[in-house]
Order: sequence, then structure tokens, then C-alpha cells
Amino acid sequence: MKIFLDTASLDSIKKYNDMGLVDGITTNPTLLSKEKGNPAEIMREIVRIVQGPVSLEVVATTAAEMLEEAHRLKKYGKNVVVKIPMIPDGLKAVKKLKSEGIETNVTLVFSANQAVLAAKAGAAYVSPFIGRLDDAGQDGMSLIREIVQIFKNYQFDTNVLVASIRHPLHVVEAGKIGAQVVTLPPDILGKMMSHPLTDKGLSAFLSDWEKVKKENPGLKI
Repeated sequence: MKIFLDTASLDSIKKYNDMGLVDGITTNPTLLSKEKGNPAEIMREIVRIVQGPVSLEVVATTAAEMLEEAHRLKKYGKNVVVKIPMIPDGLKAVKKLKSEGIETNVTLVFSANQAVLAAKAGAAYVSPFIGRLDDAGQDGMSLIREIVQIFKNYQFDTNVLVASIRHPLHVVEAGKIGAQVVTLPPDILGKMMSHPLTDKGLSAFLSDWEKVKKENPGLKI
């Protein structure tokens, strides 16, 4: 399972990329609006830092405008994946971009029907928003199960990119189901690394080692 960071924070991207944990990045206009600086420069820097796929989202809503914007976004780097909203004109743009060899990530997917249509149009990724479904009283993970099963049944080569992740358990469940990618905020990735028993065990090891050092002055290993 690949882990993408859902952020436009350069500090967070550099931090986790240096650990070797970042397979890709997803951004959107809202995430970019939270960062200080020129959005164009931020996107350019993200593409430079991360070697894997970087989803940059269009803000247009007509196919012609999406295509024009997609071509501009693609100039940021070869690893740019153009993020397209799940609307009729979006699917039209996805089909055209597929024919041009430009990968797309269809976002704001909330049903298996939408995911199937995005895959048939030629999307490289579909992004079901499970957290928002949970917030609305639905079972977001059930949607992931449906999409993964349908894609397997018909051998779609579209990747299921689980988005709107609220907690580490979502990551575990997505992995058990077989989703290819999860995209998560930096704070969720940080929580995945932590466990109280890890902290307790490390504290005990260090405390015991201090005792050994006192009993063996000048000890080095």
C-alpha cells in the first residue's frame, strides 16, 4: 500500500519525505490556501521535493477550461497527476487527457457508480472520500470494499486512492481491503508512528542503560 500525504505544507512534506515514508502527494485549493506564499511556487517546490505522483487540482468546471488548466499544471513536472472533480465535464476532460498520456485523479467520489465511470473514462486514480461519508452517517469503508471488488472483477487498472482519512484505523482497514493508496494529513501519519508501549519500552531501556554506565565509567559502544 502506498502512502500519500494530503497537504501543501512544505515543512511536513520535507519531514516525512526525509524518512522515506512519502510515496506521493495530494493537494487541493483549500490546502494551498492554508499556506503562506505564492501557490504556484509552493506547487513547483512540492513537485521538486517528491519523486512520486503529485496531484495538483484544477479549479475550472468546464471541460475546455479543465484541459487548458491541466496542460499548465503538467508543466510543473513529469510526476504531476491532474486532479479533476467528479462531474460530467470532468469525465470528458479525463478521457481527453488519457488520450494525451496525462494521468488524472478523479476527486470527490462518493459512490461506486462514480468510481466505475471515472475508471471507464481513463482515470489513473479515483479518490473516494470516506471521512465525509462517515460524517454523513454512512459507512465510508463499505464504499472502498465495493470499489475494490468491482475493479478486481473487471480488471480496471485504476488505483483506489482512499481520501478524507480521519484516523489511523482507516489506514489499516483500507490496507486489509486492498486499496492501492491512502492519502492522509501529516498528523495522522504522525499518529501511525506512535504507541504508548513503544514510549514506555524506550524509557525503560534508556533508564537501564544509565545504570550500566554508572557501573562502568567510561563505557562506550
